[in-house]
Amino acid sequence: MNDFDRIKYDKQGGIMKAEAIKNLEPKDKIILMNEIWESLDAHKSHIKSPNWHEEILHSRVKKIKNGEAKYISLKELKNR
Repeated sequence: MNDFDRIKYDKQGGIMKAEAIKNLEPKDKIILMNEIWESLDAHKSHIKSPNWHEEILHSRVKKIKNGEAKYISLKELKNR
């Protein structure tokens, strides 16, 4: 049984072991993250974002509408 199979087994029992997650291959960690996101998405009405999230989004939309938004390439972002 590999670490990912053990996580799936433990998940069915309601327990996830952090050590098993640390030992996963990157591709298996991505699969696990997708499962977590799907689980969160199913309960999104119970998850409240902090007020400052909305404030930042409004600020960004305002900058876009006013032509003040600055865009950078993905390469530039990675170099920050």
